[in-house]
Amino acid sequence: MNYSECVAETWRHVPLDNAAQDYSKLVHYATLAASSHNTQPWIFQPEKNRIRILPDLSRRCPAVDPDDHHLYASLGCAAENLLLAAEAAGLQGHCSYDASTTGVAIEFEETTPFRSPLFDAIITRQCSRVEYDGSPLSADHLQLLETAGQGSGVSIMLFTDEGHKEQIARYVAEGNTAQFRDIAWARELKSWIRFNGREAVSSGDGLYGPAMGNPDVPRWLGSLAMQFGFSARKQNQKDFRHIRSSSAIAVLVSDIDDKTHWIEAGRCYERLALQAAALNLKTAFINQPVEVASLREEFADFLGVGNRRPDFIVRIGHGREAPRSVRRPVAEVVRG
Repeated sequence: MNYSECVAETWRHVPLDNAAQDYSKLVHYATLAASSHNTQPWIFQPEKNRIRILPDLSRRCPAVDPDDHHLYASLGCAAENLLLAAEAAGLQGHCSYDASTTGVAIEFEETTPFRSPLFDAIITRQCSRVEYDGSPLSADHLQLLETAGQGSGVSIMLFTDEGHKEQIARYVAEGNTAQFRDIAWARELKSWIRFNGREAVSSGDGLYGPAMGNPDVPRWLGSLAMQFGFSARKQNQKDFRHIRSSSAIAVLVSDIDDKTHWIEAGRCYERLALQAAALNLKTAFINQPVEVASLREEFADFLGVGNRRPDFIVRIGHGREAPRSVRRPVAEVVRG
């Protein structure tokens, strides 16, 4: 398949009439969840009346995510999609952290099928790294977003005023400056960039260049452009424009800094992003202040959350559709 065909095959609804017998239908929706650098660090293990979502530690990103926070949060994102798909198929899922595997266990029981707006939004959600139009969000929309982004031990803070957006932009710029100084971070990022559609389809993962605002080019040319045009100054200019164009900035915060809460934060983020998509809003991560460990504590002080952990920073607004990432086939992520 070429890139366009692969995108069409990936981002689509599939029949759920026999999903109780064929869990691969549920896994299809789970794989459409967000993950850091689109690494898709998950393994799905179907069992009788259960699916386990296990961490795939071979897909770690130790430079940007040294404690595996984003990796485990990605499991939560996948779990949330899977639970919504199961509900649409007539299965009630009960999700819990499994300490023996450091993964997620989802137990099923039959229920009345319910196709929610968040389930329908799974195939439209994406990380849209574009400028938004800055138009204000209604009180009703803000309330829906706030409700979606809350969970067990995870809360959400929504900022809509220019002052807070400007302060957050400065923290993002400081994070950019620190990350661009880190050779290992730059090398790791480059390893996950797919500079053209052929690379993206071949790997089924990673950051598709045009989805990041870059042209579709051969790897040699993309590598050359990164070598000479990749800088904190240019990234900061772009991020300031993007943040100022956003209607709201959401920050998700965990009560406790452990894997259970990281997974829950991932579930909360996924619900937030799906709710935004259901409202025809776009979302994008601006996680630099929570990825740089030395900056995260300072950012927590700015938020006034004490020793709680800021998990994600997400900008929200009305914007255009961006090129889509692709996913690995379901068969590649299922074990057993």
